Amino acid sequence: MPDAGGFCIVQPGESESHWQPVPANGHVSVLLAPHLVAMEHALAMGTQTVAPHSRVREHAHDRNEEVIHCLAGCGVAIVDGERHEMRPGTTLFLGRNRWHSFVNESDADLSFLWLLLPNGLEDFFAAIGKPRHEGDAPPPNFPRPDDVLEIERRTVFAPPR
Repeated sequence: MPDAGGFCIVQPGESESHWQPVPANGHVSVLLAPHLVAMEHALAMGTQTVAPHSRVREHAHDRNEEVIHCLAGCGVAIVDGERHEMRPGTTLFLGRNRWHSFVNESDADLSFLWLLLPNGLEDFFAAIGKPRHEGDAPPPNFPRPDDVLEIERRTVFAPPR
């Protein structure tokens, strides 16, 4: 029998999770990453919930490809300056160096699944966020760390434009 690859199952409420600072607010859950399960091709996958009237700031990944799949709520993806509607079922593929942001202009949460290949986004979310446990009340909005540009540089982000 050939060697079997890694296996992991994550039930609701069992993932690593982090509250996120302004301007996104909301929270991120990391479902799969190399530190959680052995994998041949390093990837990370999770969910992000962007609070009402908040946004994921514009950024690009210079060494990574990303998939975004909208799960709940409505918002706008801005890719290379062009607006695209996001609603449940919308899927985006973002190749390297595609500048993008996600804006929640509504009064409800915007939630999406993210997949990054190779991984590294999970390290960024942990470094800038605060630990979160299922059922916790959201903390008051908090700022990004003073060294956020260094954190971005050592994780998965292209240099700022």
